[in-house]
Amino acid sequence: MDEREALRLLASDLPHAGDDAAVVGSTAITTDMLHESTDFPVGTTRYTAGWRSVGASLSDLAATGADPTAAVAAYADQSFVDSELRAFVDGAKTVCASVGADYVGGDLDNHSEFTVTTTAIGEVDQPVSRSGAEPGDLVCVTGTLGRSAAALALFEQGETDRANELFRFPPRIETGRRLAGTATALMDSSDGLARSLHQLAEASDCGFAINRDSVPIDASVETLDLDRWEAGVHFGEDFELVCTVPKAALEAVQTDSPTPLTVIGEVTDAKAGVTVDGDPLADRGYTH
Repeated sequence: MDEREALRLLASDLPHAGDDAAVVGSTAITTDMLHESTDFPVGTTRYTAGWRSVGASLSDLAATGADPTAAVAAYADQSFVDSELRAFVDGAKTVCASVGADYVGGDLDNHSEFTVTTTAIGEVDQPVSRSGAEPGDLVCVTGTLGRSAAALALFEQGETDRANELFRFPPRIETGRRLAGTATALMDSSDGLARSLHQLAEASDCGFAINRDSVPIDASVETLDLDRWEAGVHFGEDFELVCTVPKAALEAVQTDSPTPLTVIGEVTDAKAGVTVDGDPLADRGYTH
């Protein structure tokens, strides 16, 4: 079974699981694992690995509307190299500092491949889950999509400086904070926009009608020989936020958001399914 099937299997035993982060009282907590063979292409610097690993967990906190306080990482490799360890920690500290959190340490271990497990915690007064979308709400995304697909293409071409830059995504913490109390459903797009929409639809028992031309594709995709729809909608690993908001609240949340918040469609009845320009949108994306 894949990750989603495993989560469904465990749902009855893990009542706090299912959203991007678990919320216990006012504390939000999340953990992620990344591997060299699946998450860090050849040419990924340890600085970028530190940023991206910790950033993935910070993004999960953003997707619940939490205010992050700290992060830790378990760092495992075949051997430890001074420059690599220092660069990893620098990346982890920098991404934490960018959202007002602290990187406070972790663990070291030997392993057959470079592997990182990160945990981040934060505080949240009005957590947003995936299950509150209502027909008539608008579907929005932050920023642009396709950065990671473009980065992978650049890694494969040997253009590692630009690729590393694209891999260091900004966690949308401030936008998540400002959506708390207004958004009816929220998650990040790490599994890809299409899969995220299907996950939201399943959690909220609703459908989505998406406008293809409204989906914001990153400019980096346009400069490369990539299928823009595939890169922006199905590839995944972009760590933007996908949310639903009442129509009456749209102007306020767009004005309040520190990053562009683009309307890409509307919430519909569950029977309508997830569609783009009236056609079914395939439930396909990044699979762990």
